[in-house]
Amino acid sequence: MSTKSEKKINGIKKNHLWVPFVTFLIVTAILTVIVVFSVRAMFEYVARTKIEAQCKEVYHLSQVAKASGDTEKIFKEAEAEYVIKDQAGNILKSTVEDTSAGDPVLISFDKDRKAQVYADSKYDFISFSGNDDFSVDYMGILKLVSMEKEENKELFVTDKTGFFEDEIDEDDEEEASGEIDFSKMILPFWIKADTGEGNIYLIKAYYELTVNDISIIAVIFAVFILVVILVFIIMLVNLVNSIVKRKNTLKLFFTDIATKGHNWIWFQINCEKILASRKNALKDYAIVNLILMNYNNYCICNSVSAGEQLLERINKKIQSLIGKNELCAHSNTANFALLLEYEYVNELEKRLGRIMTTLSLMDESHNLRFQAGADFIDAAIDKKSRIARKETDINVIYSNACAARESLDTAKENAFAFFDDRLIEDQKWINSVTEHQKGAVEKEEFVVYYQPKYDPVTSELKGAEALIRWQSPEFGFVPPGKFIPIFEKNGFITEIDHYMLSHVARDQKKWLDEGLKCVPVSVNVSRAHFIEKDLAEQIRDMVDEAGAPRELIEIELTESAFFDDQKQIIETIEKLKNYGFSVSMDDFGSGYSSLNSLKDMPLDVLKLDAEFFRGEKGERGEIVVSEAIKLAKRLDMRIVAEGVEEKEQVDFLASQNCDMIQGYYFAKPMPVADYEVRLKEGVARRDQIVHGEL
Repeated sequence: MSTKSEKKINGIKKNHLWVPFVTFLIVTAILTVIVVFSVRAMFEYVARTKIEAQCKEVYHLSQVAKASGDTEKIFKEAEAEYVIKDQAGNILKSTVEDTSAGDPVLISFDKDRKAQVYADSKYDFISFSGNDDFSVDYMGILKLVSMEKEENKELFVTDKTGFFEDEIDEDDEEEASGEIDFSKMILPFWIKADTGEGNIYLIKAYYELTVNDISIIAVIFAVFILVVILVFIIMLVNLVNSIVKRKNTLKLFFTDIATKGHNWIWFQINCEKILASRKNALKDYAIVNLILMNYNNYCICNSVSAGEQLLERINKKIQSLIGKNELCAHSNTANFALLLEYEYVNELEKRLGRIMTTLSLMDESHNLRFQAGADFIDAAIDKKSRIARKETDINVIYSNACAARESLDTAKENAFAFFDDRLIEDQKWINSVTEHQKGAVEKEEFVVYYQPKYDPVTSELKGAEALIRWQSPEFGFVPPGKFIPIFEKNGFITEIDHYMLSHVARDQKKWLDEGLKCVPVSVNVSRAHFIEKDLAEQIRDMVDEAGAPRELIEIELTESAFFDDQKQIIETIEKLKNYGFSVSMDDFGSGYSSLNSLKDMPLDVLKLDAEFFRGEKGERGEIVVSEAIKLAKRLDMRIVAEGVEEKEQVDFLASQNCDMIQGYYFAKPMPVADYEVRLKEGVARRDQIVHGEL
């Protein structure tokens, strides 16, 4: 698989699923920190306000005590709970149990004033540490509230009044009965009173926490939990959506539009997975190219939509015929790629035959024909002598399978072929030709041969056809059948067209300069060249540059070229004729649209295909040739008969007023030097007209 395809597929597979997950963690962490710190800051502010208020009250009480000189009396009147200690810490007097604990901490209040504060050892919900720092254990408070309150009733306010408790309204005095009010909670701590005496006065203070306070704490924590849950749900939905989108994207990416099944990219990826798996290492596999023959004809007769429906049915049928570790995908047009497991080659042959037979019987109203090609996948041994197929190139193997299938005769039904050494050699030859083609043109290794055309009555030289040969230092003398089809397939044939035109034009100019009587020479121009709108101008400029007369160059097209863009071809032909060139149709009679082509194309020369003159044609064959000549004459065209080898054929064509004969009867294709001799003689000698020797 190509690097670009791998990157795209891997990008879709990964799809950065970790991004929403990490985002979720980060957002949750940030929210947690914000909420925790916000809640803590808010409650610390409330607690500090209440504790500072208690410190301020104690300060004012101590100031009153200082002024009166009788501290205990003032404390009693204020109904404060206190403990008096000497400097050694011994309790001198107390109105309440001494539960003060730890070292005192300075708490700021009322601008620059500070009070010494102690924690309560019995109920340590308020803890003091460092300088001017304290904390309230709200989680412990919530836990305590959720427990049985009667066990901790000391922490709840009674309906009697006290120094550090809320005053009971006068309207409520009648209801005061000393019952516990569970709507308020008091958290004890101790404040040192500065009375100016030698003894230490510790006053028990209370941080009052109402049900509303507790409710706010509970609500805030509940909101926090809800926010976290909500964020979690949102991020989870996001994550699930990302996964679903990725799956849908991959499904769409791997779905073939025509068959609704799997496409070629899916086949490549899954093929590599199966072959790279250790558990499949010892299994033999083959990649198969299976094609529905004449699919285009089916679409023409039944519509493209019907053709795609047929491909969809074929795909489903193939899926039902293959195993778990085998694959099938639509590769292109009417081609299917298969990965099949096999044990013996003859079993694979039988199986392919059964598959194609089953598929051909799918549609009773149509004769479905299939062909298949296959290439085998050998197990690869790695450096540690382990069997592995990680480096298998699926594209190459499938191309080999296609090459094997293309080697079959298209007329054969349900036939198959395997990629073998012969096909490997053919591919090597194609690669070699492709590698050397450009250099061969630059070094002028291609040689122009000429095959004369003679008048069948007078044996006078009337024309010639330029044919190409390859005299290669590496490959020796190469006939055109060995390299022209390759050039036509890889597009290099257009370079050969230019090469031939320029060389023939130079030869014509040279012969004219030497005083020879030149005749028109036809040069083949590939159908691939006719897609270029300026082809006529290219030909004109090349011939003019060589200095050859345009009327001595005949542009020859094969009949198959007329099946392409006829409008473009007609425009090019008309331009060529206007520029002074003559145009001929080669291989007339080899296709199915010859007569229709003659109707539309403004041609000068018609060349009868050599098949007209091979084998026993009899009277019917002579009638066809005779009528073709008459038709061409009526259309004001000259006639050339190709492939003529027998004297009887020459005599018959002469009787039918055929203009020229090109074939072994008069001459084979020959090098420039030999053709120059024929050009000088002008007429074929009797000793030259010997079948099979020239």
